[in-house]
Amino acid sequence: MGFYIIFILFVGFCLFWLILTNPAHKSAAFLTSAGPLILMAVGGVLTFSRRGVIGIPLIFLGISWWRRIHSKRSATYTGGQKSTVRSASLEMELDHDTGEIDGRVLTGRLQGTRLSSLNEEEVLSLYLEICSDADSAALLASFLDRYHPHWRESVDPDSSRQQDSASGFEDMSRQEAYQILGLEPGASQQEIHQAWRRLIKGDHPDHGGSAFLTAKINAAKNVLLD
Repeated sequence: MGFYIIFILFVGFCLFWLILTNPAHKSAAFLTSAGPLILMAVGGVLTFSRRGVIGIPLIFLGISWWRRIHSKRSATYTGGQKSTVRSASLEMELDHDTGEIDGRVLTGRLQGTRLSSLNEEEVLSLYLEICSDADSAALLASFLDRYHPHWRESVDPDSSRQQDSASGFEDMSRQEAYQILGLEPGASQQEIHQAWRRLIKGDHPDHGGSAFLTAKINAAKNVLLD
């Protein structure tokens, strides 16, 4: 019995030391993840030491805690989702987790090439090739703004045409709106609002995002909630 008491005291001391020596958010995350396992382990030790009156309730409490955490994680947003925006020449993707933008060329000599595999000179050359299409030019400009912020010194884009194109989404279909928000058809209003908030937060122009993509995201929300 003395061994079990020493073991419990040792576990308690270790937890206390971890909480004191780590930042508060790390300690909270650790307790949230490991708390149920610790309760079940302590309950098991007490049960085997013939203290089941205390040990068994601790085991059930640990199991209930673990199930609660697991159910919350299942209900929350799952990583790895992406939004897709298409134009005549480009298919752009916005990663929900990181806010990173990448895309694939759909036409021309670079058809099938990922934008991330091109250097700045090649992307600028592509811009000149597709700039006659306002939507494609605006999408590629958003990529250049994020990864090559001084590109406008080399190319003088028709910025007014790009800005005008950002508001011309009246003919956006519901299918395209679902793709932009990274949702499946039939998503609830709550899911639409959650996806919109997540994307706006990651792509807002005030934080280095793209005004064109922000306009697309807002238009997609309006189409689905109309």
